[in-house]
Parts: sequence; structure tokens; C-alpha cells
Amino acid sequence: MKKNTYKCFLFLVVLMTFSSYAQKQIENQVIVSQSIPSLDQDMITLIKYGDNINAPLTSKEKAQIDEAYGDKADEYIYSNDQNLKLMKQLLRNRIKISQTDNPNFLKKGKFLSEVPLFDFFNKTIKREAVFNLETFNPLCYRLDFFSKGNYFYRIDNTNYYIEITSQYRQ
Repeated sequence: MKKNTYKCFLFLVVLMTFSSYAQKQIENQVIVSQSIPSLDQDMITLIKYGDNINAPLTSKEKAQIDEAYGDKADEYIYSNDQNLKLMKQLLRNRIKISQTDNPNFLKKGKFLSEVPLFDFFNKTIKREAVFNLETFNPLCYRLDFFSKGNYFYRIDNTNYYIEITSQYRQ
């Protein structure tokens, strides 16, 4: 009887250890998947990349990635060719910041102030008190970058808006 109790106890310890390890792996995957989606083969063939993604990163693009990803930029972006390609496509071809005087158009979308910050990797990220087109970093916000639809965000107290074009748009 003691042998069975010991085996049962040992089994429970191993099971709890594995369960704890698996939970940690799931939590880590959730953080990564919220920043860059994992791609299956079908998604890769659907995404249409612009010709300009073959050019090296500009200093502004590199600074934006570094600000958003902090010391994890190399691990998640620069050392992963597919993620770097996705990031270039996003920054160069899919995020557009425009200005309009049409009040009806400005009724679309939610305010940027309603969007949570993307501060998983860099806890020092703060919202800009006053919008500045030259220094604004869209990567510091959890915008709908990887959804199938196009999204609009209004920049508070301005007539600027951000348009995120779907990566699946033909």
C-alpha cells in the first residue's frame, strides 16, 4: 500500500511540475503573439508585401522598433527575417497618418487615447501629451495591426487620423 501511495505522490509532483512549466510557456506565447502573430503557411501566401520591404531599415524605423521592443528588439524582430519583413511592411505600407477637415470623416474610429499602450517589453513607454507627427510611434500602441479589416483611429484634439490597412488586402 505504501508503494502505491508513494507512486501516486510522485506522479502528482511530476504532473504539477509539468503543468507549471506548460502554463509559463503559454503565458510567454501570449505576450509574443500579441506583438507579432505567428504565421502559418496559408497566411504567408495571403500577405502581399510591397517592393520596398527589401530596403534596409531607416534610422527612424529602427528607433521606433527599439522604443517599442526595448532590449527584446533583437530577439523578436532583428534576428527573425519574417518578423522583420512584417515590421517593414507595417511601417512602410500599412500605417498611414493623414489629416482631414471633413467632420463626418472624423466621426469614424476610436480615439487614440482609448487604445492601450504596447508596453510589454518597454515599461517606460508613455503617451505623448501633445501629438507630434515627427515623433509619433504607432508601435507603442496596441492598434489592430494584424486583423483582417482596415481600422481608423482618431488622434485626440487634432484633425489627424491613423489608418491601418489590412495585411490581407489585395
